[in-house]
Amino acid sequence: MSAVNNNIIAERKRLGMSQEELGRILGRDRSAISRMERNPMSLTGDMIARLSDIFCCSSDYLLGLTDERVPRHSVVAT
Repeated sequence: MSAVNNNIIAERKRLGMSQEELGRILGRDRSAISRMERNPMSLTGDMIARLSDIFCCSSDYLLGLTDERVPRHSVVAT
């Protein structure tokens, strides 16, 4: 399983969401979410952006390009 699969599944589970619930938000059925989690190559740029918004994480994280969940520019220094 690739980093994208693991991160999408992990983020969905972190929010306590079922595939059905995520599908309702995205306007897709459960089988589409299952395919998306199994085959990250099926993701469009729009879908990655929507998932990033839903999960409040960077698209780079979803794509496995970084281990940081939150985009660096979103972190507020105190």
